[in-house]
Amino acid sequence: MTEHEHVRVAVIGSGFGGLGAAVRLRREGVTDFVVLERAGSVGGTWRDNSYPGCACDVPSHLYSFSFAPNPDWPRTFSGQEHIRAYLEHVADVFGLRSHLRFNSEVKMLRWDAQQLHWEIETASGTLTADLVVSATGPLSDPKIPDIPGIDTFTGEVFHSARWDHDYDLRGKRVAMIGTGASAIQIVPSIQPDVARLTLFQRTPPWVMPRVDRAIGPAERWLHRQLPFTTQARRGLLWGIRELQVQAFTKRPDQLGLVERLAKRNIARAIKDPALRAKLTPGYRIGCKRILLSNSYYPALARPNVDVVASGLARIDGSTLVGADGSEAEVDAIIFGTGFHVTDMPIAERVVGADGRTLAETWKDGMRSLRGATADGFPNWMTIIGPNTGLGNSSMILMIESQLNYLADYVRQLDVLGGRVALDPRPTAVDGWNHQVQERMKRTVWNTGGCNSWYLDANGRNTTIWPGTTTEFRNATRRVNLAEYDVLRAPEAPEAPAPGKSRTKKTVEAGA
Repeated sequence: MTEHEHVRVAVIGSGFGGLGAAVRLRREGVTDFVVLERAGSVGGTWRDNSYPGCACDVPSHLYSFSFAPNPDWPRTFSGQEHIRAYLEHVADVFGLRSHLRFNSEVKMLRWDAQQLHWEIETASGTLTADLVVSATGPLSDPKIPDIPGIDTFTGEVFHSARWDHDYDLRGKRVAMIGTGASAIQIVPSIQPDVARLTLFQRTPPWVMPRVDRAIGPAERWLHRQLPFTTQARRGLLWGIRELQVQAFTKRPDQLGLVERLAKRNIARAIKDPALRAKLTPGYRIGCKRILLSNSYYPALARPNVDVVASGLARIDGSTLVGADGSEAEVDAIIFGTGFHVTDMPIAERVVGADGRTLAETWKDGMRSLRGATADGFPNWMTIIGPNTGLGNSSMILMIESQLNYLADYVRQLDVLGGRVALDPRPTAVDGWNHQVQERMKRTVWNTGGCNSWYLDANGRNTTIWPGTTTEFRNATRRVNLAEYDVLRAPEAPEAPAPGKSRTKKTVEAGA
């Protein structure tokens, strides 16, 4: 990077959101952009999470871009290595390599109200940009709980998203902390090799069978020869989930049948009544993300596995003590404890128009306009922003909707012309968030009786979208200028326009 490089758009992150933004910018005719990536390759969470058994719980043909279909997915649910390879393929096919800036972690971003651009300090240099698209993703920064005594542990410790492939787990006594989507894949993958596996479970998840199978050569050939068959497959997968979401968002009481099926799934694999009781959730199914696995429960029934159903309370040397007082001597601790989702780490590094960071602005909870823009942070946009998550479908659908919004945002700036920025009006942000939270009240995520990672420290659900992907797509199809203040750069003092007085800043009412 040159010392004073200026680009029209800076994209942060090169996962699905960042690469999708880059492709969409090119399709809109914008080529003056960079993609800032802290690591040395693309892939985002699918690069960072390489733990044993890592795979997606959304079908492959739905967990991919509509504009970049892949007829060669090897399984109905793809593993991490295939998804990462797909993202590398997207970077190549759409000519994104020249825009990528690796090893360029963003240290600080500051809005310059005089120049109407963002000053960006990265690990590889500084630059400025008219528009910043933050696609850091909610599953990018691991969260490790502050366990008393963890500094006294002499064995190996790592998070599932920072797997230590140099450490051999074979024959070791291992503790798995957490029972989320990563843990249910790790447990059956390592159980046959370890001497003893102790699972510390604070809350049991609902786990349904994973209807996974290999996609044969004939199917893949058909998808290659007749691309509409790939589209039809994607459409069917999408339609099923679009119908299902009504039960989550409007009629949680209808989830009783699904709950009975899930309990039957537990009973098939777990014959011990005491263990079955430990593994049966006490909240409505869907309140936390429903997990998919055929091997999790059978692994927990093996003789070398213990389930501590009270969570980890403290560590004393090599002894882990559960909240119920049970103890386990272990050689290694694996944290499957999730990510900083409702306290987005990038927010600490973004300084807006009033000199406050985004984290300070969001101290009472994340909030934005249409999941994309935040008042006081002009020409700043998030991909997978507040309340854009899904509890039952593919995030790629939501990302593509946000890319539509990004494309129209760029078009509006073009139409307005000159040095210009859009700053969402507080009333618009308040109105959107009030609407979202009102709809959230009846959803299973708020009424299901669980404490999920969807909720922030204040108990507000700032993560999930309380509707269908169709509704969100319609809400983000266009940028409504009435929801924004239009900021103009100050007129140059040495050459004022005839008949006009000099002003420090011009704010136009949105049309």
